[in-house]
Amino acid sequence: MNNQENPLGINRRSLLKFAGIGGLVAAGGIGVKYVTSAPRAETVTDKDITADRAWEILKSGNERYVAKKLSHPHQTEQRITELATGQHPFAIVLGCADSRVPPEIIFDRGLGDLFVIRVAGNIVDDAVVGSIEYAAEELNTPLLVVLGHERCGAVTAAVKGGEVPGHISTLVKAIQPAVKSVQGLPGDPIENAVKANVRIVVSQLKSNQPIVSELVKSNKLKIVGARYDLDSGKVDIIP
Repeated sequence: MNNQENPLGINRRSLLKFAGIGGLVAAGGIGVKYVTSAPRAETVTDKDITADRAWEILKSGNERYVAKKLSHPHQTEQRITELATGQHPFAIVLGCADSRVPPEIIFDRGLGDLFVIRVAGNIVDDAVVGSIEYAAEELNTPLLVVLGHERCGAVTAAVKGGEVPGHISTLVKAIQPAVKSVQGLPGDPIENAVKANVRIVVSQLKSNQPIVSELVKSNKLKIVGARYDLDSGKVDIIP
């Protein structure tokens, strides 16, 4: 490179470094974005993983999500090939169908990691229970997370009451026990009902479903209730 091409006298190595920073500025808009290495996602290879370890992995993934340092694990062509003949998800997530709460994203996981069941209001019916039984009994998945979320539309409809069209009434009816259980309590009635609905679903699964309850009693399955915060992206266990 001669002086006409490089009037500032910057050597090739420095120029490349400078160009790299310029590329970041161009891609990121106004101001320089410093590159920091995102924490690596845990590699889940043990088919006999414990429920507590499974929750720790979900928790750390959610922490990466909140910190905007996603690892996007298990989303490669190699992973597709690995899973072609079988699956060993380490956690079941019974979550709401709300488009803002996709488990694989908010827990920063990938293909084959989570057995996800989604239905508005994260309620339980025969199809949901059958899906849980399959994952827990046949796939030996040790952890089930019942995941509610802030400002849930199905719970809001149940709290407000009144007529609802079509099969939405099925959802409202399923959530009504949670609404009634928190009537008169201090705080936001929808938020109270969201948490109560999660607790009731956890209780139903532990007490009213023979296969699931037996798996819980024999310590082959652990069930926890959790809540996703739409504002922060954080997932917390509901006591």
